[in-house]
Amino acid sequence: MRIGELARLAGVSIRSLRYYEEQGLLAPARTPAGYRIYADGDIERVARIQLLYAAGMRSSCIADVLGCVNGDGTEAYAEPAPDLIAGLIPVRERIVRQIAELGDSLTVLDRILGAARGPLDVTRT
Repeated sequence: MRIGELARLAGVSIRSLRYYEEQGLLAPARTPAGYRIYADGDIERVARIQLLYAAGMRSSCIADVLGCVNGDGTEAYAEPAPDLIAGLIPVRERIVRQIAELGDSLTVLDRILGAARGPLDVTRT
């Protein structure tokens, strides 16, 4: 698929896809005319890149993490290098803290909404 189709299917901008390529996160094939051609698996790869960026990871770390993920659609992972593990531990700790803080924020909002409207059904979003 071409870059516009991947952007549409993955819900990202063409500019983002070009940036991911510059950072070594995506490696599309090229036609003789120079057009980028992406594989179907790149949709999932872009989604994973987006998740890792949202988690606050830098592109160099994301590239290392993606190197541990098999691109065959399975949940199999390669063993990471020891220096990658050491770098991911503080990232994981930060994410755990953020989850806890978001949970606290949600509790406050639920209490405010509950006080305004009565008991809140938190199973619906």
